[in-house]
Amino acid sequence: MSNQLYKEGQDYTQVDLAEIRKTLKERAPLETFGFEEISEGEHWVSISSPEFTAICPFSDWPDFGSVTIEYVPSDQCLELKSFKLYINAFRDLKIFHESVTEVIFADFLKWCSPRRLKLWWI
Repeated sequence: MSNQLYKEGQDYTQVDLAEIRKTLKERAPLETFGFEEISEGEHWVSISSPEFTAICPFSDWPDFGSVTIEYVPSDQCLELKSFKLYINAFRDLKIFHESVTEVIFADFLKWCSPRRLKLWWI
């Protein structure tokens, strides 16, 4: 019996990112609300979620992480409850952390259209 995690012939691919984004939009769409700027300068908003989980395509084990987003809103701000539901919608998806970063970044840009955006994992 081998203790190797990697097994020949096993499929280690994740689902296509376009498919994942479609699934997330159906399960937990990001919601926004209007933002009115009343002062000069950059107004940075910071959101952290330490409860991210997904399935690692390599090991089929749960992957855990903490995601932080910082952004300067233009016309829209992210509604936090929708973000929590969105993050939890990854729970059953086979996806690598690097791809999660790309998906969240792309979805956030689409839904909020911020002036500036930073996203990172811990």
